[in-house]
Amino acid sequence: MLKAANDNHKKWLEFHEENPAVYDLIKHFAMIAIKSGRTHYGMNSVIERVRWHTTVETDGVPHKINNNHAPFYTRLFEQEHPEHQGFFRTRTQKGEAA
Repeated sequence: MLKAANDNHKKWLEFHEENPAVYDLIKHFAMIAIKSGRTHYGMNSVIERVRWHTTVETDGVPHKINNNHAPFYTRLFEQEHPEHQGFFRTRTQKGEAA
């Protein structure tokens, strides 16, 4: 497992490892937003779609997807899909290089 930059990152790493189907849905809905012609979109909107419009079950935590996970899913998506860098806006996280 990667070294966590802060507590939120640590919690996300654990959640992501226990719930890989969540990221599959995030990628799916992000690509739909991209293919729709949008130039920018919010990861929180994608997460809300996963949260409220799917039947995904999550393990390890009582909430389906914590809102604090959005920045880490954004960075993972951009790492895997550099051609869509900037589609989701990001801010520097505590413990992250600027």
